[in-house]
Amino acid sequence: MTENVVRLVKNLPTDAESDGTPTVLTVVPDAPPAPLVPLWVRSGRAVKHAVTHDTTKSAARAVARHSLYTFNGGRIVARRTWDGKTGARYERMIRAAEVAGNLELAEEWEDRLQRFRQARHHRRMDLLHSPVEAAKGVGVGAAMSVGVLVALGVVMAINNHDIRDVITPLKATIEFIATLIRIVQLVWPTAVILGPLFALLALWTVGSKQQAAPQWALPANVRNGEGEPITPSIVVKALRDLGVPALRNAIKEMGDAGASMLGPIRIAGCGVEVDVTLPSGVSTNEVQQRRRKLAENLTRHEHEVFITIPEAARTVRLWVADSGALDEPIGPSPLVTDETMTANYKTGRAPWGQDLRGDGAALSLYQRHLLITGLSNQGKTAALRALALWAALDKSVEFRIADLKGAGDWAMFEGLATILIQGPTDEDVIAATEMVEGLVDEMEQRLEQRRRDPATVFEPLIGIVDEAQVAFMCPAKDDEKRPYGGSKATSRYFMAVRKVHNQGRVVDVLMWEGTQDPTDQNLPKLVREGAHTRASLALGTESQAVMALGEKAVNGGAAPHLLRQGLDKGTLVVASDGIAIPKGQSSITVRTHFIDDAGADAITERAKALRSGVTTLHAIDRGETRDPLADIDAVAGDGKRAFTQDIIKRLAALSEDAYGAWSFGDLSRVLESYGIEAYKSHGRMVVRRDDITAALAERDTDGSASAS
Repeated sequence: MTENVVRLVKNLPTDAESDGTPTVLTVVPDAPPAPLVPLWVRSGRAVKHAVTHDTTKSAARAVARHSLYTFNGGRIVARRTWDGKTGARYERMIRAAEVAGNLELAEEWEDRLQRFRQARHHRRMDLLHSPVEAAKGVGVGAAMSVGVLVALGVVMAINNHDIRDVITPLKATIEFIATLIRIVQLVWPTAVILGPLFALLALWTVGSKQQAAPQWALPANVRNGEGEPITPSIVVKALRDLGVPALRNAIKEMGDAGASMLGPIRIAGCGVEVDVTLPSGVSTNEVQQRRRKLAENLTRHEHEVFITIPEAARTVRLWVADSGALDEPIGPSPLVTDETMTANYKTGRAPWGQDLRGDGAALSLYQRHLLITGLSNQGKTAALRALALWAALDKSVEFRIADLKGAGDWAMFEGLATILIQGPTDEDVIAATEMVEGLVDEMEQRLEQRRRDPATVFEPLIGIVDEAQVAFMCPAKDDEKRPYGGSKATSRYFMAVRKVHNQGRVVDVLMWEGTQDPTDQNLPKLVREGAHTRASLALGTESQAVMALGEKAVNGGAAPHLLRQGLDKGTLVVASDGIAIPKGQSSITVRTHFIDDAGADAITERAKALRSGVTTLHAIDRGETRDPLADIDAVAGDGKRAFTQDIIKRLAALSEDAYGAWSFGDLSRVLESYGIEAYKSHGRMVVRRDDITAALAERDTDGSASAS
């Protein structure tokens, strides 16, 4: 205490430094010294820290791992040797076939076992006579060798005129054998040491390839499942731990531990594929319903394992992706990279993307209605637009498009589509409905023409409605109180789509729709089932997957509801006969190419260059007074000539009321009244663009003169 007071006094301010304020002294005693930690406690802490340190743990795992690799490698080699020398392998296969209920296979393996035993018996009987035969062989061989050497020495003696050369070859041979013996004597001590080491190294190699060590001793990347290869033992273990009692018990009873269930593991794109024949009493849907658990047992994420049902009974086909492979992009579309690519609507296939194997996935559009659905912002419009961009490279294809989102996703079809409606309002839905009704009118005209002339061939007409749920949910009604939206027989949009679905395909009038988040309200059952090609991106529930693809496809393994929202953009499940689907499956998963707006603009420019000029309408006129010559001039395009058939179709799209019933005769009467003559070019009736422009200019001039 005294020392504390002295120290504080020494630190008091001097008079010069003091400002006159009384100084208050606070005496703070020193803290008591910390008690000494016993040596045995400090030593224990140091030992604990050393034992629990990550470096120590890693070293212990490494020692245990490599020791067990060697030990278990010896067990593996011993078992393989035992299997090769005995009939154990055949007996396991017989028991496995009996458990699976395959008596024919069991009999086949029993025959193989009998043949193996007979062959082994013959080998053992041969061993009884082999010592005598070997002794005879050695004696004869030695005598012949000595004779040959002596004969060679005689030849050398005659040649050299020296009798001592007779034994020279024999002497050289004896010296060579002595040299070999000396080499063996020198090498043998080292071989005695290195031989066991090489044997242990061989056993370690076998064990390391099989990763024959406990899970805790394996490297960190293997324990986490990163890059773990799919092997038969891993697949069987994953199935055994799936939680199906009948499957687990059957695998335990199999003599081969379940290996007979598996077909060959094949490399398939960025993963592997294997067929699994389930034992009796286990159904395929019991495995399908446990997809997530199976994926985790295989050290994969749920989206990296796909389960489908092939044709073989009681069989599931597993496709397991390499870890992280499905998160990598697939590259640009050939439509963008190959500027020379063309399209053929009838015989060609649109390059849409890649399947899970990494092979190109191409879709035939010929006479197939199309439906693409999925949650918002998953790539639906991009997938639908990619197909339209390919079809646009066939100049015979006509497009009528209604984009009920109105965000400009289809703006590049300006000057390519004869009708382009963009917007989400009721007025846009009304225009889209009248566009689809125009498809119905065109379809009925074609059907009538086909009835009169069955050999008539029509050019394809594709109507596209993107965000079709807006049309189905529209509350607007016409003057007769008929709703535009809805799913009843009074709905104009619904009935128009149904009519196109029913009969449009046969005369190449097709309906493509894209819609979000399907329900019975925004995608009626009769409409979705009328599509020949049905594709779905990520969905929320299995019931929505059934709506999108159909119950058969979902029961067969299609699972768009298991795709990851936001992460699997552009990945869709397709059910269609227009795409190559593996035999026995009802659907295929496709990762589509993404074509951005710049790439789409470039493709449509190439498509426009193939055409003579298309006038795009942004709405459909309803009943106003028309000027036929002006309308003909508006729809004739900017080419030198215009086909009369194209003019009639475009006039009907411009105003169904005024021109919907027009034939070639009606068009000819209007043209002839202005002195314009149609003529044939390459077998088709055409009209000169300049003649129409000149007639319109002359009429306007005459009208102005009359007015003055």
